[in-house]
Amino acid sequence: MPLTPLDIHNKEFTKSFRGYDEDEVNEFLDQVVKDYEIVIREKRALEEKVNQLNERLNHFTNIEETLNKSILVAQETAEELKSNAAKESKLIVKEAEKNADRIINEALTKSRQISIEVEEMKKQAKVFRTRLKMLVEAQLEMINTDDWDNLFEMEMDDLAEAEEAEENLVKYSKSDS
Repeated sequence: MPLTPLDIHNKEFTKSFRGYDEDEVNEFLDQVVKDYEIVIREKRALEEKVNQLNERLNHFTNIEETLNKSILVAQETAEELKSNAAKESKLIVKEAEKNADRIINEALTKSRQISIEVEEMKKQAKVFRTRLKMLVEAQLEMINTDDWDNLFEMEMDDLAEAEEAEENLVKYSKSDS
């Protein structure tokens, strides 16, 4: 058990012949008691300070651990986000390429179909032109034949005969009345 100031103060020494001066020893012991009390108070103050510092150290250690965990979580989250973003961007690019290929294929198919339709229309236009040309040539040929002249002459003769028949009919009707 450690020595206390009270132990020092109450310590009795045996007296001997030619021993130390009792007053001097008592004065020294009183001084030792005072100094020892100061040392004990300082020790307690230092222990208190050490405890406070240990508490603060524990507090800051906890904060450090929390921050380290937060940093790790943030790093893991950042890596995960980065990984997800990379995957998503690859999917977007893949989808865009797929759509681009589909659009190109549709455009090529439509282009081929339109080319086929254009060629078909050209053929139909040539056939129509040939038929129209033949029809026009046939009509011109018909117009240029003597049949038209005969038609006009025949119509005039028929018209004259019809007029004559009408006159005869009128005369005949008048004579019957």
